[in-house]
Amino acid sequence: MTSLGEAFAELGVLQVMGVGIVFFALLYGVTGLLTWTLTQVVMPRLRYGRRIDTRALEPGQLRREIGASAVSILIFGAGLVFPWGLLQLGWATLTPDPAWWRVVIEVVVLFVWNEAHFYANHRLLHTPRLRRFHAPHHRSHVATPFSTYSFHPVEAILLGSVPLIPMMLHDFSFAALLSLPLMSIVLNNLGHANYEFARESPARGWRGASRRHHLHHACYHGNYGFLIGTFDRVFGTALPLDAADARLARAGRRDA
Repeated sequence: MTSLGEAFAELGVLQVMGVGIVFFALLYGVTGLLTWTLTQVVMPRLRYGRRIDTRALEPGQLRREIGASAVSILIFGAGLVFPWGLLQLGWATLTPDPAWWRVVIEVVVLFVWNEAHFYANHRLLHTPRLRRFHAPHHRSHVATPFSTYSFHPVEAILLGSVPLIPMMLHDFSFAALLSLPLMSIVLNNLGHANYEFARESPARGWRGASRRHHLHHACYHGNYGFLIGTFDRVFGTALPLDAADARLARAGRRDA
């Protein structure tokens, strides 16, 4: 029986692109709708957690985010030809029939790499030379689950490069590599949910990811990390929990 990894390696260029576009479109649509329903309907009815930034969305924001995300989906999907190309050139190899413990270790390694890759590229996109490519994402002052792929094409290319270096350094299993975009979209949705999934406030640990990223959108600089705040703490870019209070208070007075 042909494994998924072998089947992927045997696809043609156009097939890889087509499968990739459908895959990322489903990831974005399903996770976005689930997170939106969870934070807008289910959790408020259960009276568990709270919305973080209570400002209204800008007119047309969701339509703009979905439109920009559609371009990112095309880039991510078509971009699968690069990891596929590494396999075709023999620069990378997939491990067939790996032991379950090996897959678990590889997933953990890729999780840490995903965090480091995102932090480095995100901070790079806030430098004077590149911040114009990050500006479209920051048009969403109030984050939503549909902000997750709302990128300039240059940003989408940078973030989509995450599997390439690991693949050239180690023969990963296909299952572990498949977990990378799955982890990324789930964590990205959590960060952009604008909802605190905790009884206490402010939430700590991984449940504080949404608040940390809310502060990034509200303040622009700082909190460049993804799920965990380790890199921000180590490199001195963590924002205090009250960093956006004054700005949100001014916005509230203007709305009033």
